[in-house]
Amino acid sequence: MLDNDSKKWLSKNFNENVKFNEPMNRHTSLRVGGPAQVFVAPESPEKLVELIKWCGQKEFPYTIFGNGTNVLVKDSGIRGIVIVLTKCLNKITQTTTDNDSVIVTALAGARLQALCGFAIDNGLGGMNFAQGIPGTVGGGIIMNAGTAYGNMQSVLNSIEILLPTGKNKILSKDNLCFGYRKLSWNTEKEDVYKSPSIILSGCFCLHHSDPRKLKQEANEILKTRGEKQPKGLPGAGCFFKNPSSGKTAGELIEIAGLKGKTIGGAKISSKHANFILNTGSASASDILALIQVVQEKVLNIFNIELETEIKIVGE
Repeated sequence: MLDNDSKKWLSKNFNENVKFNEPMNRHTSLRVGGPAQVFVAPESPEKLVELIKWCGQKEFPYTIFGNGTNVLVKDSGIRGIVIVLTKCLNKITQTTTDNDSVIVTALAGARLQALCGFAIDNGLGGMNFAQGIPGTVGGGIIMNAGTAYGNMQSVLNSIEILLPTGKNKILSKDNLCFGYRKLSWNTEKEDVYKSPSIILSGCFCLHHSDPRKLKQEANEILKTRGEKQPKGLPGAGCFFKNPSSGKTAGELIEIAGLKGKTIGGAKISSKHANFILNTGSASASDILALIQVVQEKVLNIFNIELETEIKIVGE
């Protein structure tokens, strides 16, 4: 419960970095979503730990946010605290190196495209698969983000997480369970809490390469992606996961005759059917209704249940 004492504590400890009843359409790439009960952007890792401990003591729920590029917030908003990591966790450093590989550590709030640029500038190959993927490093890790050129699993060496107790823990790749657009880890014994652990950083195993060749490759990848994907309207990337075999989600939606389909201000892209766009006046309810239409029609025609790739949050 957010009582007056809680509001006073939050305001005192986070000053201008805390907002109450903050509209989430200001913080998502889809430009939709109701208010967050509390919205906090901690200015340092220490402040983040302080907030997480407080949430645990108060049994106050929290939701972790990056750039809001792969998320749909419902019109009713988000109960509890939205914690944004882009201010307190945004550094990228080259930590260790040997003859064959280089370990680069990127904090969870850093932009994934900044990590791609860092790799190119330092002549490090391995990250170009992520060219053009929006969002943060933490979001990319938890989604095992990828393209036809590769995914996070291929380069991730370890992660550091923050437990709800405020303690840190490092998990090596051997302790991570990668799936298609998802990542999990063992949460037995002392790691079982009501609140989620938070990814603080990822260590990436890259290799030495020619910066000019990397830049050329990156430009070609971005050009190819740009030719296939819609531009100009708010969106959240691909909405549905591709089935394990056969046609892609976009192909199934297109064959089902849903390209250009609209509900309210939400529209299935006429360029790529796996993109749902906000034409300017969409609500989250419009987008959710369009998702349901897609899932029902694809199921009826192909007997395939499409799963959403984006994260849907809110009451």
